[in-house]
Amino acid sequence: MTLAEKAYHGLRHDIVRGAFAPGSPLRLADLAERYGMGFSPLREALNRLGAERLVTSETLRGFRVAPLSLAEFEDALATRLLIETEALRLSIARGGDDWAAAIVAALYALKLQADRSGPDADLWELEARHHAFHRALLAACGSDWMLDFFERLYHATERYRLPVLLASTGPRTRDIEAEHKALADATLARTPEQAVALLRDHYLRTADTIRATLATAAPTPDKRRRA
Repeated sequence: MTLAEKAYHGLRHDIVRGAFAPGSPLRLADLAERYGMGFSPLREALNRLGAERLVTSETLRGFRVAPLSLAEFEDALATRLLIETEALRLSIARGGDDWAAAIVAALYALKLQADRSGPDADLWELEARHHAFHRALLAACGSDWMLDFFERLYHATERYRLPVLLASTGPRTRDIEAEHKALADATLARTPEQAVALLRDHYLRTADTIRATLATAAPTPDKRRRA
């Protein structure tokens, strides 16, 4: 990868995982020290992230991490559902044996990591395998644009999902592994309407949790007035 690509992937990784707080400034001098590179590749990466709405920029104020908002999340979620449901239908229609085998392998790898505990439990590896599974479902859609939008929207919504996952300490109320297996089974059985319905329900159930978390975190009117 070029330096600009390394800067882009490093910054996107850290923004999505909350290393930089929403709304916080992204000063080039600080980033150069953090990532060990010059201003030029960092500026190129920040402009690219701005096009993906993960970063904002203002004249004279520089770059900032894009804030989190319920409206932005709902917009990203609705667009993600449009793209992924159509890409899933196309993959089911076009996918061959290699595509099907890749889904089975991705699901198995995801389950292995999800079942690990103690020192073997690695949240970031789990997230990498979660991403790989969802991409495998769509990989045979035949559209580079759809897969590109999948990547952008996946990371846009992960900014909201990961803090909820990290903050979760109570007992599980969902069997996520069962949801993933049902989705994979319906996809491999070539039943597009069932697969699309399961994918939509999977995302909307997560969205309900995110909405509740954002509502709890939002300041009350009294707090806003005092601020």
